[in-house]
Parts: sequence; structure tokens; C-alpha cells
Amino acid sequence: MIKIGGFQRFSLIDYPGKLCAIIFTQGCNFRCPYCHNPDLVNPDKFSDLISPQTILSFLETRKGKLDAVSITGGEPTLQENLPRFLENIKRKDFLIKLDTNGTNPDMLEDLIRYDLVDYLAMDIKGPSDKYHLVTGTWVDMDKISRSIEIIKNSSIDYEFRSTLVDHLITQEGIKSMCSSIGNAKRYYLQKFISDRTLDEEYKTAHTLSQEKLQILKNLLQSQAVDFNIR
Repeated sequence: MIKIGGFQRFSLIDYPGKLCAIIFTQGCNFRCPYCHNPDLVNPDKFSDLISPQTILSFLETRKGKLDAVSITGGEPTLQENLPRFLENIKRKDFLIKLDTNGTNPDMLEDLIRYDLVDYLAMDIKGPSDKYHLVTGTWVDMDKISRSIEIIKNSSIDYEFRSTLVDHLITQEGIKSMCSSIGNAKRYYLQKFISDRTLDEEYKTAHTLSQEKLQILKNLLQSQAVDFNIR
């Protein structure tokens, strides 16, 4: 059974241009200290699971009122039953957006092959030589690179994105991250917000200054068809 740790019935911002519900899967293979969903990552903070059937029943009542469903986490691709769950949502004629950290390229290939996703958003956590520091764990970078290529070469709409924590990600690091995705369709840099973090010490951390953000925007806006800071 897919592990669902949270559910938001309505969002105007999570799926570009669509009204959507958001499903939060429980569990993650990363331990990014700035993570703003610690209750989905730290087992000590896990809440009771929400039944998939409860959500499917709700979605049945929202046909014609919601356009889409966004699946985020945690890391959704850790859920072995994710394809079957997405298939059930698809049968109700909803678009599906999937957020991923890119560590399960095999799952991404399957979801794309069977038309179970309509929009993919992959987090680029840091430059390749610093990935383990940013994520708090060892990372198979070959899988990250493979996921990037799978997404770029698919017919699925997509975005890459990175969260900017001042002392954790440098300007040089961001340049390296941009190089790792090549000429992508979309790449967004996200300002870090410290209202909730996995590591309590990061509640005092900051995003890059406005001056640094503008410098980055000027340097990197040619790296993607749609490049911006949000």
C-alpha cells in the first residue's frame, strides 16, 4: 500500500496553470537539513497514514472542479505501489504532476512509458561533488544524471529546481548545477524559507541575498528556455 502522510485538497500554485490537490507520500532517502517537510522524512515525526481509498473517493467528488493531482513527499518513487495508485487517479481523468529527487530512474521510465505522469519536477540538490553534503547521505550520481536525461528526452512537460541556502550552496556550485542539466526547458532557483526544517539549526539559515540572486539570474538565464528565481 502506498504510504500517504498528508493531503491538501486544493492548491493554485503547485501545478503550473492548473487547480490541483496535493498528495504527500511518507518516507525519503535524503536527509536535506533544510527540508521543510520533516514530518514526512523523520520517522519520529510520522503521523498516521491516510488511506489511498479515502483520497480516491475524495477525487471522485472533484471531477470537473480540479484539474490535476500533485504527488510529492518525501520521495514518491520509493513507493512500490506508486504506478498502480497513479493509474487509479488517471482513470478519474486528472492530470498528474510528480515531484522527485531523481534517485529512481527506473521508476521514472515506467511512469513515462505507461503515460502515468503529465508533469515532472526534479530537485537538483547541489553540485555533484557536494551532493552527499547537501542530502546528508551517499548518492549514486549516475542515477541522478540518468534521471535528468530521461526527463529531458521525454515528451513530458517538466522543470528542474534548486533551493538556495546561503552557506550550503555557493554561486560556483549553482553554476555547476546548471551545467549538470544542460540546456533544459525550465530551471527555477527557489528561495529558502526557514519556517520548518529537518535540522533545527537551519531555522536560522538564510537564502542568498537579493544582490547574489540578481547576479545569478544575469549569469544563468541563458541556461534554460524558462529560467527564473521564485
